[in-house]
Amino acid sequence: MLDRLERFYDAVPRDVALAEEHGALVLFVRDGAGWPFYARPRADATEPPTLADVTAVRARQRELGLPEAFEWVHEVTPDLLAVARSAGLSVLEAPLMVLEPDRLPDPATLSDVPVRVLDPGDPGFAADVALRRAVAAVGFSHGGTGRGDAGPAERDAAVSRLDVAALEEEAVRIADGRRISVLAETSEGALASGMAMRVDDVAEIAGVATLPAARRRGLGAAVTATLAHRLRAAGTDLIFLSAGSEEIARVYLRVGFRRVGTACIAEPTAVIG
Repeated sequence: MLDRLERFYDAVPRDVALAEEHGALVLFVRDGAGWPFYARPRADATEPPTLADVTAVRARQRELGLPEAFEWVHEVTPDLLAVARSAGLSVLEAPLMVLEPDRLPDPATLSDVPVRVLDPGDPGFAADVALRRAVAAVGFSHGGTGRGDAGPAERDAAVSRLDVAALEEEAVRIADGRRISVLAETSEGALASGMAMRVDDVAEIAGVATLPAARRRGLGAAVTATLAHRLRAAGTDLIFLSAGSEEIARVYLRVGFRRVGTACIAEPTAVIG
């Protein structure tokens, strides 16, 4: 299973980014605008990444104006955790979770707010894609699962600050079936959102976020379950995600996910801290 996840992580960026090898690491560099990718262990490396590899990649990321970001699965590359920390990086150790399909609940049992799958054929599709990203931007800027004041007004204000190239890319990937995006909506508009990326029969659910003012209503669980059901219906065999914390992981336990490892995300201390 971990081998399949490794192939997924390596494959996702390759259709829109160039792969630069730096020792035992590979840095994905986008050809043009859009969401920047990360560096991660090379799939064919025979030795673990070294401090020199990490230092070389960070220098290249700074040269290109990219975030100094690294991602890997701890169980696959355990030595990288100590190396990253010795390089002065902060490492988020996120629960890596896989769906057990027989435990997947009906989304309607998780929340009374309906969840809609975005359809490229809808007249408002472009606006829906922007709302998906705006909800995520507000949700992730107010971490955790606790309620807060940020709500629809902050969501609408965030739309104008979105990366146009990233919106266009998401729309294209939804249209060709590589991505699924959803919105949980009431009369106030979109309150929660999420997306999933597919490569063959493996998919990652990501970007699940709820506006702080709408939290504690089961929206995150309903969004996740809706995505999982849609992926299963499309023939996806392995569905996984990374939870931002143990607290958030408990939400995914309700949806039928179980922990199988640890996804590490390393960035300079000032970024994570």
